[in-house]
Amino acid sequence: MKDLVASFPNQLREALDIAGEATMQPPAAEIRNVLIAGMGGSGIGAVYARSLVQNSCPAPVTVVNDYDIPACADHHTLGIVSSYSGNTEETIAAFHRMLEAGIRPVVISSGGALLESARQESLNHIQLPGGWPAPRACLGYSLVSILSVLNSYDLIESAFADQVRDSADLLDASQDDIRQRAGQLAGFLMNKVPILYTSPELEPVAVRFRQQLAENSKVLAWHHVIPEMNHNEIVGWHQRFPESAVLFLSHRDMHPRTRMRMDFVREITGRYAGATIELKAKGDSLLSHMIYLTHLADWCSVFLAEQRNVDVMAIKSIDALKDFLAKN
Repeated sequence: MKDLVASFPNQLREALDIAGEATMQPPAAEIRNVLIAGMGGSGIGAVYARSLVQNSCPAPVTVVNDYDIPACADHHTLGIVSSYSGNTEETIAAFHRMLEAGIRPVVISSGGALLESARQESLNHIQLPGGWPAPRACLGYSLVSILSVLNSYDLIESAFADQVRDSADLLDASQDDIRQRAGQLAGFLMNKVPILYTSPELEPVAVRFRQQLAENSKVLAWHHVIPEMNHNEIVGWHQRFPESAVLFLSHRDMHPRTRMRMDFVREITGRYAGATIELKAKGDSLLSHMIYLTHLADWCSVFLAEQRNVDVMAIKSIDALKDFLAKN
């Protein structure tokens, strides 16, 4: 897994080259909304993309992590399905529901049933490199591919590509510091229950961090966003919780009132939690802020797995579930 995490900057650059070679046929009808389907490591790229474009894309973006799709989806919907393997059960079901709704979705995959169907149906598609042992290590491929599709349909500007390259360069330049901080952070989380708080635009990073802690480190965590948690979860902090470690994910462009709220929440949780820490993003754009914190979190999850002496690659529960579903 260390080699996979270390390759993330190059994966971002490679993803731009791969997506740039794909040819997208024009839509058959006006695009009024975007629907992206994907699960787990393949679906998280869609969550990042939605957060990145929600203030600039003229069409609302919905992410589906399920078998079904919203009833409002129709031929005016730009459908995108993302599955690294191409064989994800829920994503295949959503793909067929899109076809039934008159949508000709764009397929992002390395192979499998989805890519085969895309070719049979003459659908737009982006073929990813095969052979990666963990879809959760392929975030760069899925995120950049989705942004490239949105750009191909004139829903976002091409400036995203420069931001991706700048983000990859930032990771290269900061690699030693990121790994050092990640190792310290893993020690901070050892034998603790991680609780992640952040702003709405950075929520995808918190979701990803929580997923990586579960899959790589075999540790359960939870997350919430500010200001929403100020109206509910903050009340739960009223007694000592020494087993907890609260991580605040922040960046320089947060809403100033959200910044004030985060400082207040840190003061409150500091009275009751075992420890608190703030992780501040680096970079010159929201995309670079997200990429920087994501890389830091990925390294942290790997180092924490080492400290806990668990197999970072093992996903026994997922494998068992797939076996169960295959028999039923």
